Amino acid sequence: MAITDWPLDDRPREKLLDKGAETLSDAELVAIFLRTGIKGKSAVDLAREVLRRCGSLSALFAASGEVFYAVPGLGRAKYAQLQAVLEMARRALKEQISRGVALNSPQTVRDYLRLKLQDRPHEVFVSVFLDAQNRVLAVEELFRGTLTQTSVYPREVVKRALHHNAAALIFAHNHPSGIAEPSRADEALTQALKQALALVDVKVLDHFVIGAAAAMSFAERGLL
Repeated sequence: MAITDWPLDDRPREKLLDKGAETLSDAELVAIFLRTGIKGKSAVDLAREVLRRCGSLSALFAASGEVFYAVPGLGRAKYAQLQAVLEMARRALKEQISRGVALNSPQTVRDYLRLKLQDRPHEVFVSVFLDAQNRVLAVEELFRGTLTQTSVYPREVVKRALHHNAAALIFAHNHPSGIAEPSRADEALTQALKQALALVDVKVLDHFVIGAAAAMSFAERGLL
């Protein structure tokens, strides 16, 4: 049955406008993004199919073009739209953390870093440079690595902190495996960075490990 034949209260677009986006399921939200289905499948059916194949909404966001195109009815145009939506979300979150005090909106910082890093096929190490009022000065990708690891040099991090005249930093790196748990090497690196930066009076406020569907905070775990 086509969505236009559904009762008004059950149609995703009308439901969103009447009750708010938060009341919709993942499939209903994706259906609005897709706009149309294919022969024999409504937009909601197609949305359920792509979510089933990807495994989750986060995995859909991180999906490669090849994975996306494997779903009948989805092609380059829809993939381009999805990437545009994700980039708009990244930029909007970056604007939010750049306008205000980073520690006043920790969830916004976490969300931004997740959207920035969770779909990378290789490890990437990012530093968020903050001033004395914890306002964001800059966000930089400092190091890139292999599928399983990256090399981070404390000396280079210190140089960039001094370049930005930063008073504090927040670090983040992704785990392409999707598991947002720190390794022993991650813990050792964080302590090495903390000690190196302390020599120039720069604080380390947090270090996030970004997985497929979560971001683990060193500060929340008591690892700093």
